[in-house]
Amino acid sequence: MAPRILVVDDNQELLSLLTQLFEEAGYEVIGANRGKQAVELAKAQPPAAAVLDILLPDMMGYHLADALRKENPQLPLLFITGVFKGGKHAVESRTKYQAAGYFEKPFEAQKLLEAMTKVLPPEKSAPAAASLQDAFEVELDIDVEEEGPQDAMELTGRIKVTGGGNITAEIRGANLTASPMQKVPSTQVRPPTPGRPPDPPPAGAPGSRRGEIRDNLPSLLTAFYLSRETGELGVQKGKVKKVVYFEKGTPVFALSNLLADRFGQFLVRVGKIKPEQLQDASAVAAQSNRRTGDVLVERGLLKDTERLYYVGQQVKAVIYSLFAWDEGSYVLSFREKASAESIKLDVHPANLIVRGIKKLYKPERLRRLLQPEDRLIPAVAPAYQLNEVELERWEAELLPKIDGNRTVAELLAFANRPEHVVYGFLVAMMSLGILDKRG
Repeated sequence: MAPRILVVDDNQELLSLLTQLFEEAGYEVIGANRGKQAVELAKAQPPAAAVLDILLPDMMGYHLADALRKENPQLPLLFITGVFKGGKHAVESRTKYQAAGYFEKPFEAQKLLEAMTKVLPPEKSAPAAASLQDAFEVELDIDVEEEGPQDAMELTGRIKVTGGGNITAEIRGANLTASPMQKVPSTQVRPPTPGRPPDPPPAGAPGSRRGEIRDNLPSLLTAFYLSRETGELGVQKGKVKKVVYFEKGTPVFALSNLLADRFGQFLVRVGKIKPEQLQDASAVAAQSNRRTGDVLVERGLLKDTERLYYVGQQVKAVIYSLFAWDEGSYVLSFREKASAESIKLDVHPANLIVRGIKKLYKPERLRRLLQPEDRLIPAVAPAYQLNEVELERWEAELLPKIDGNRTVAELLAFANRPEHVVYGFLVAMMSLGILDKRG
């Protein structure tokens, strides 16, 4: 029997990620996102160790620790926190509770796992989960449209990428508009490693952690960021499959099985090349077993220096497109595939989330998430700090007005901006955990 541990965190996506991490290491995990729920679960299934978030919606993690220690005075405890940072609380946790570890968000999940193995070694490792791409056995370039109307996607001209030798470059190109896909009959060349987007493993497969995509894409990106995890987030809706690769908590690459998302098609969508030029280059690439991009460079249609810029923009476009999804499924996997990529996106997830919500959440979706009569307050334990977020001047001026006293309708009047613009900003701040609805 695998040793049983209790993991408690009110961030459901982070809880799912940590649960899978511990399960893959060989533990049985019972998870909870409320203190009372954790107490009840611990009584029914006594754990041999516990990982506790300090700030929970219904009680402090320290009070939960007291309740758990009543049942088992020797229960090993590890604390994680996003708000009670600093030496004082760490010292208190170690002296009063003899905590085996105290981790401040964002933390390295692997170090949390290492701390757990020291106090409670797993009896044996669970079967390793296959990489998401290893299970992908369907057609690569499906010629279908994503469900719902596809709007043109605006992409800012600034792009940061990391190339060989971990050299980071910031390229300031022209702002791009990626139009909906144009029909371009072409022979596509199979992409290089890391390979294909995922075919999610069946439910219950060893090491897999699945869930439904609703409005939780920001929370999934944040879960990787808070845990500094390297791995993959695979998403699927109908026949469409996409995968986002993370390295140490940051999204660095993305792939899609949509023909419209391939590099050549992306160049057509942003007006860099013409459809007939892509068709011709793709045919030559297929005959010579080369990449279409190499042929385009050879023909002078794409400068070698430009390729870095457009690959970075293409990756961003694939990730941004997922913000338009309000249904589908996801699966997590912890692998090192991103490390093998020669070109990596360099973007802070907070700014990726803000821009994705602002540009791809429809007004009706924003109104579903936030009502005019709602009142917002600054969050006690924000997932991100304000200095990590790029704010427009009017946004920075609006934030101090958000203190729980004004309704969203009143904030709209104060901002003096179009309604969907203000709603996009407020929902984005909620998704970052910077703002909360007042109860």
